[in-house]
Amino acid sequence: MMERVIYANARVAAERGGTVICCTRYGNVMCSRGSVIPLFIDQIKNGLPVTVTDPGMTRFLMNLDEAVGLVSFAFEHAEPGDLFIQKSDASTIGNLAKAVQKLFGDTGTKVIGTRHGEKLYETLMTSEERARSEDMGDYYRVFPDGRDLNYDKFFTDGKPDSGRGEPYTSNNTRLLDVDGVVEKLVTTDYVRRALNERN
Repeated sequence: MMERVIYANARVAAERGGTVICCTRYGNVMCSRGSVIPLFIDQIKNGLPVTVTDPGMTRFLMNLDEAVGLVSFAFEHAEPGDLFIQKSDASTIGNLAKAVQKLFGDTGTKVIGTRHGEKLYETLMTSEERARSEDMGDYYRVFPDGRDLNYDKFFTDGKPDSGRGEPYTSNNTRLLDVDGVVEKLVTTDYVRRALNERN
């Protein structure tokens, strides 16, 4: 909903020649609120098995520096209403659990089953958005949907290419192996502090 508000205000600001308003989108930043990594570390510290809902589930992995870099890139390149998405690495939850245990000790893994409403993978860009996106190297720029609410014209004048393209998900990006996840984990301050406290 917030993105829709941003797009609406971006259009108004552009018409008035004012501030460029744009958006960034990403999954959870590693070790931030909502991240499972601090839970895994706490479980290991307490000698408990790491609880995993589904080892084959995938999630994007992004550290704080990458999140800040995405915002900086958007500041430098945005046009009104643009949406920027970073091309991020991902991991299965099973490999993430193994990587945390490789760093903090192996206390075993307990599979507890998928929770209600929990997704097997994250989608950062839909197929419709990808059809109107630009590949900018490490990032995607998704151009705003410029259609108006006059639906009558689509009975005679549609867009045959809309919706083409593959969605960008944590299943079709680069999946890291356990060692790759370990390398990614140690880029976070939280993990480095936890390792120092352990030593």
